[in-house]
Amino acid sequence: MPLPLLILLAPALLLALGAAFTFVHSRWIERRYPPTGRFVEVEGCRLHYREEGPERDAARGTIVLLHGASSNLVESMLGLGARLSQRYRVIALDRPGHGWSERKRGLGEAEPARQAALLAGALRQLDVRNAVIVGHSWSGMIVPHLALDHTDVTGAILVLSGITSPWPGGTIGWYRRLIDSRPGWLMFRTLAVPVLLMLRPWMKKKTFWPQAAPRGIVKKAFIPLAFRPKAFEANMQDFAVMYHAVVEQSVRYRDIRLPTVVIAGDEDQIVWTDLHSRSFAREVPGAELILMPGIGHMPQYADRETVLAAIEALAGRVEPVDSLPLAGRG
Repeated sequence: MPLPLLILLAPALLLALGAAFTFVHSRWIERRYPPTGRFVEVEGCRLHYREEGPERDAARGTIVLLHGASSNLVESMLGLGARLSQRYRVIALDRPGHGWSERKRGLGEAEPARQAALLAGALRQLDVRNAVIVGHSWSGMIVPHLALDHTDVTGAILVLSGITSPWPGGTIGWYRRLIDSRPGWLMFRTLAVPVLLMLRPWMKKKTFWPQAAPRGIVKKAFIPLAFRPKAFEANMQDFAVMYHAVVEQSVRYRDIRLPTVVIAGDEDQIVWTDLHSRSFAREVPGAELILMPGIGHMPQYADRETVLAAIEALAGRVEPVDSLPLAGRG
């Protein structure tokens, strides 16, 4: 084949190879990491959730766990849910578009308010009331909406290393346009996943820094589910909408009237603690701020006992509504 023709065909060949790899890899991931919970349908979307709790004793209340970016409910249960479910009714959900939950098309479906509405709809179907909602990282943008607009299911909120506030230079219109374009759609289904896999070791190290990542965390927490085209696209859509979302919602934080706790490590290199956690705690009336010295973005692994104690103390401030043991539920 003549060299000029080969050069012209190289991009198409690269895209074709990327598409083939992405398709095969995604199918392998789905077989290896199947759903671990049940599904509930909300506004035409199937949302995946997992519920655990004491089998014999009455639950002390309900705790809902919402994961961050590039994650899923298995990680939520691994980090916090397994311990909490010994005394509480614990419900962990895959956010729309992540794990095994569905998301409709369009950037509007990524908005924190929209995700909060869908998740609240799922919780209503599960007869949840007065729950303590724990939101890690990206879900730090969701829990304020639950505290403001869905108080029938929410009794208190805990923001864990959460994104909450606008940051300097956050407007990235070009990125938003790329994510919502045909070239963006093509990128997610051809080259994005192979590139992401090459970056995964660096991403894992940075996420847990300055602590070391727990051994085997990627497989144990089903993290490869994020390395599928639709899940990766949902993740990038989340990033595309988050700046404008926090600009709009941050002016409402002063109206939150539910018990609120904010937890963050002072060495977090993913979500800046001074900008997000401190600001949110100042804005919400009566919010309690817990700063963890020397800890990064994953306090639930670096100092699990402190995080669990804070969640249980917060749950103690909420009147439990759900008192049946798990074995006694419909």
